[in-house]
This record gives sequence, structure tokens and C-alpha cells, in this order.
Amino acid sequence: MPPKLISHLFPCLIFVTLLLLTLYFNLLSHTQPSSPSPPCNLFKGKWVLDPTRQPLYNHTCPFHRNAWNCLKSQRQNMGLINSWKWVPESCTLPRVDPTRFLGLMRNRNIGFVGDSLNENFLVSFLCVLRVADMGAKKWKRKGAWKGAYFPKFNVTVAYHRAVLLAKYKWGYDKFPKERPLVFYHAGQPISPPLEMLDGLKLVLENMVSYIQKKFPSKTLKFWRLQSPRHFYGGEWNQNGSCLFNEPLKESQLDLWFDPSNNGVNKEARYLNHLIEEVLRGTEIQRLDLTHLSEFRADAHPAIWLGKKDAVAIWGQDCMHWCLPGVPDTWVDILSELIHYSLETG
Repeated sequence: MPPKLISHLFPCLIFVTLLLLTLYFNLLSHTQPSSPSPPCNLFKGKWVLDPTRQPLYNHTCPFHRNAWNCLKSQRQNMGLINSWKWVPESCTLPRVDPTRFLGLMRNRNIGFVGDSLNENFLVSFLCVLRVADMGAKKWKRKGAWKGAYFPKFNVTVAYHRAVLLAKYKWGYDKFPKERPLVFYHAGQPISPPLEMLDGLKLVLENMVSYIQKKFPSKTLKFWRLQSPRHFYGGEWNQNGSCLFNEPLKESQLDLWFDPSNNGVNKEARYLNHLIEEVLRGTEIQRLDLTHLSEFRADAHPAIWLGKKDAVAIWGQDCMHWCLPGVPDTWVDILSELIHYSLETG
């Protein structure tokens, strides 16, 4: 992040890293002066059971991470998890066509920036696209974390792991008012100290300004909003669980995620409000995957973590997503938004 405004905290654990989630699409000759709105809201809809629906890839995809490869870990109900289809209210969301998409991206570069949840997204993206180019190779370059190269289309997908936007696990209980955070501007502590959300807003404003200056308008930019967690009965380190057999009902979502209910999963909506406020009026497009993902308490790795004693050490994983799974729908939406942006730009 830009050096002129930083928060002075401690090493990160889980949550704060969800904030730096911008994806950059270097579209070369394409000009993108503003953020066109698609004619349909792809983010509002419902999950519909479709028994004929099948994943586009399996456990053999070379880009998998073991902890999220739920087919390999023999997670229960993987067939059912992948039989749910996201249906927007007022239009159809087509499944991504990997060949068509890579053809559109030919000779271009795609970049993901973020934490492990964006890596979760990345793995889905790479495994889906590999269907169109089985010769895809793992890619690594100094300054980047990892990625893939698709030789048939001369497309590179890079991932830069950025986990230290602010160096601690966010949580309202972690920073009581008598021990305020210290935010720095131009090397000097801001006085009087800012409260946590005010400081976070300032950090976000600085990040967005930096992105706008450093990446020209020909670069198509998306900011993924928060990916919801589904810890039931306690936090990740307090025996929180997500052993569910089906998606949540619409009527249950506020009980889980409305900040006024003060549950363990409340931060996503709180932070989304701040992010949306900061992004308003910029050319950075919102990738608002929060609502559709809130339903899917059934689709996390939970206790199937691919490693012996992992649950005893780390607890259930109710934050990342099984692959194949929900992030494949994220890929469908992202590809549709890219297609629309290119066609209308």
C-alpha cells in the first residue's frame, strides 16, 4: 500500500487482509474512461437447485491448494454443493465459456491482488480457464506470488499476495477505546487518535487514490467486496462450526450478518459500507459477491482440510471455500462483467 498513510499494528492473522482486493485487468489498447453499469444486477438473486449442474474441473487441476480441494479431501455433499446455481432476479447469468473468455483476453494480462480469499478465487479462475488450455503452466516472477500462463492464448494471470494492509486481526473487542490504534500520515502519528472505522476509511481513501493515480483508465479495475464467514457457535478459535447441508434461507441472513445482531460474522456488511462509500465516483468497479455468498454456509471446507489434525490445530475452516464450489460462480460473474465492459467501452 502507499507509504504515506499506514496503520501501526502487529502481525496479521486472518481478517484485515480481506481489504486489499483489487483486481487489475491490463486491457492494452482498450480505453475504460468510466465504469459502465450492466443492464442487470447480477448480485441480487437466489440459489436454485439444479441436479444436472456439474463442475467444470475436478480434483486433478494442478492449481489446487490442498486445503480447498474438497473433492480430494472427500468432503461430504460435494455433489449437492455444486448442484446449486445462482439465478439473478431479472436476467440470466451464463456459465463462463473458458475458450471464449481466453479468446477475448488474448495477448493480455490479468492480475489478482489480495489475501488467501483472493487466492481461493484465483485457484477457481485458473482451474476453470484451464479447461480451454490444458497446456497451462504455473507462472512465477519476482515481485509476484504466483499465477499461470495459458500458451494457446498468450494470457498471463498473476497473483500478488498482499496480506499486510493493516497488521492485525480486526475485531472490535481487540481495540477498546482506552487502547486506540495509531494511524500515521506522512510519517507522523495522527492526533487525536482515530477510532478504528474512521482510520480504516482514511486508509481506504488513500488506497483508492493511489490506485487511480498508478493505473491508467485503460486498465479495467474491480474491487471484490467482503467474502462472508459462517462460523456458528463461536469464532474460528472458539469451536466455531459450519457443518451445514444446504444454503441458508433469505430470512436467516440478517440474523447471521446484520451488524446490529453483534454476531461473529458481522464485519462483512460493516466494511462493505465503508468500501462502497470510498469507491463511489471512481472508475473502480464493485464486485459485490457478499450477498450471494452469505447464503452458502454449506460450502466451506469445514472439517475436511486435507491434513491430519488440522481441525485440532486451526479449527474448522468456515471462511475459505471448497473448490469446485462458490468461487466458480464468482468467476461466472466476473467474466460477464468483463465481457460487458469490453463491449460497451
